[in-house]
Amino acid sequence: MRQVLKQLKQYKRDTFLCITLTGLEVVMEILLPFVTSLLIDRGLEAGSLPTVYRYGIVMVALAFLSLIFGALGGKFAASAASGFSANLREAIYRNIQTFSFSNIDKFSVPGLVTRMTTDITNVQNAFMMIIRIAVRSPLMLIFSFAMCLYISPQLSSMFLIAVAFLIVAIGGIMVATLKIFNQVFHKYDDLNASVQENISAIRVVKAFVREDYENSKFAKAAQNLYRLFTKAEGLLAFNSPAMMVAVYFCIISVSWFGAQLIVGGTLSSGDLTSLFSYIMSLLMSLMMLSMVVVMISMSLASVRRIGQVLAETPDLHEPEQPVTEVADGRIDFYHVNFSYKAGSGKNALTDIDLHIESGETIGIIGGTGSGKSSLVNLICRLYDVTEGSVSVGGVDVRRYDMEALRNQVAVVLQKNTLFSGTILDNLRWGNPDATEEECIDACKAACADEFIDRMPDGYHTRIERGGANVSGGQKQRLCIARALLKSPRC
Repeated sequence: MRQVLKQLKQYKRDTFLCITLTGLEVVMEILLPFVTSLLIDRGLEAGSLPTVYRYGIVMVALAFLSLIFGALGGKFAASAASGFSANLREAIYRNIQTFSFSNIDKFSVPGLVTRMTTDITNVQNAFMMIIRIAVRSPLMLIFSFAMCLYISPQLSSMFLIAVAFLIVAIGGIMVATLKIFNQVFHKYDDLNASVQENISAIRVVKAFVREDYENSKFAKAAQNLYRLFTKAEGLLAFNSPAMMVAVYFCIISVSWFGAQLIVGGTLSSGDLTSLFSYIMSLLMSLMMLSMVVVMISMSLASVRRIGQVLAETPDLHEPEQPVTEVADGRIDFYHVNFSYKAGSGKNALTDIDLHIESGETIGIIGGTGSGKSSLVNLICRLYDVTEGSVSVGGVDVRRYDMEALRNQVAVVLQKNTLFSGTILDNLRWGNPDATEEECIDACKAACADEFIDRMPDGYHTRIERGGANVSGGQKQRLCIARALLKSPRC
């Protein structure tokens, strides 16, 4: 929770202003029924028109102030909640950029997407409710009951009976509902996973005519969400009947006993009128408070999921005195063992002792899953070895500044990615300052110039997201050209 609240930052002022204005709004609303009772007792029943005008003006002023405070409070609440969610998204995204591959492996992509969308939206809505309704409802509850005690201590006992009934009824509904909502977010991950997998692999789906299967898989994930939400909302539907029972009990009992007190001369008509107003304020505040508790409890699951990402620290750390220069392209593996899950006893690489001279070209051959990609990933320190060491230029890669090392090691992975933008934009990932001539030379070296020249806009042709408008071979050549532009040592 602390980790999440740190992201409030510059919006603390808006938060405190919202809370203050909401408190002032409640005070204005509490005074309105009291002034109404004075208008009835001292104005209408006494037949004093000037008194009616005087108290009428006071009521208009209170209503106007309440409106102003409420509008300003809503404005600051929207600013604080929206800003808070924006900071959370930036913090999560910024932290993800620091993750090593092993960190990323802990979170599924759909899970991270859900955290940055659904979970943050839940937290945003809950935060807005906390600084508005969760402040307003308790204050309204306390002040309304205090005014009831001031007007008639005898009739106030009716409210206590209604409040006790609502606490028991709504509390039971909330406990059952929250268990269901805790399951909902895991189902959101499943739904997002189904959508993402289907869209990213749509060509394979169509090639194998698996649309019906994918539709069935998505329908199952959607049905699970539907079932949970229906169950939860079905339980929450009992809130309204419970509220009505409490309201009607209070109205009937206060009307019955209040009429007797009026006849006995211990209660005025104006006081009874204001009591009815305070009844509704008190019970509605309790109802809103119960909904706030449900919303907050729902958001706590989201807060935990967001906190997990924010609290995640990179497994790879910069050395205290990093080496920033790579002497040459010599690569040495000294009895390297590597496992993706430390302590699992299952190594992806075992006792690798390999020495490659600078400028030497070698080929590594092996079956699927034999660890070829794992070996390459260790050179630029995308993972750390479990045992042994890997050196580049005669220096252990764990002693290098990671940025400096990766700038001197160019890797073209088996599965490469192109980004939205022109061909030149993608090539300049290898060197942001590369001229167009340098990009063309790199493409010639990678044999990519032959298909680029046939494109209508040449090097200014736009690449769609993920390189969807180029073939696999073309994508691979562009990635090789991008790597060559780094002018790496290895």
